[in-house]
Amino acid sequence: SANGISKILNPGINVDSSRAAVEIADAYPAVYAAVGVHPNDAKSWSLSTLSSLKKLAQHPKVRAIGEIGLDYYRDYSPHELQKEIFQAQLDLAAQLALPIVIHNRNADVDMFQMLSEWQSELVRTQNPLAERPGVLHSFSSDLDKAKRAVSWNFYIGITGPVTFKKAAALQDIVREIPIESLLIETDAPFLTPHPHRGKRNEPSHVRFIAGKIAEIKEISIEEVGQLTSENAERLFKW
Repeated sequence: SANGISKILNPGINVDSSRAAVEIADAYPAVYAAVGVHPNDAKSWSLSTLSSLKKLAQHPKVRAIGEIGLDYYRDYSPHELQKEIFQAQLDLAAQLALPIVIHNRNADVDMFQMLSEWQSELVRTQNPLAERPGVLHSFSSDLDKAKRAVSWNFYIGITGPVTFKKAAALQDIVREIPIESLLIETDAPFLTPHPHRGKRNEPSHVRFIAGKIAEIKEISIEEVGQLTSENAERLFKW
């Protein structure tokens, strides 16, 4: 496309939106789906949720389990329930060998402990997913955590805030983490990059994020586009 976007991964946040994501992916060649229950929707989890997700995940255009994780900032659901459904979906991802798209907000301690155990288990059972376990979407933790995640073969998802003036910590992460481990994400309609901050975000705005990464890494925006696209191909096998 004009903005350098060739493929889109559209994640669900509950069973209904996951089903819708699969239908959209089915209709548009460039769009793929992730299926999952977001921590802020944890209360929508029922006895049939796991089997519904498993069934949806059989669709050939489903390339990940997500958006899943922990959100102790919004706190819409009890932490224990969030951890329980996150673990259930981690197990599902391992079983189906599908990478995960992770939402982590103010939950670093529990998140990194759960990911560490999950990744060790992938390695122990020689699950091919150990090589490409997933992406930490819209990364907002510190550099040390980013390095740990990369050591477990995770990708670090970079969104609009990298373009903000006060984003020194995130810009440091982009500087320190090899580009082979970075993915560019929109998080549309949220986290709109500068200069459109405050307005609705859309996928075409990834070019501003790519531009900022190019500036930090001192390489061309074309190279950023090419390399991060190759990363997404490796992760989502599309």
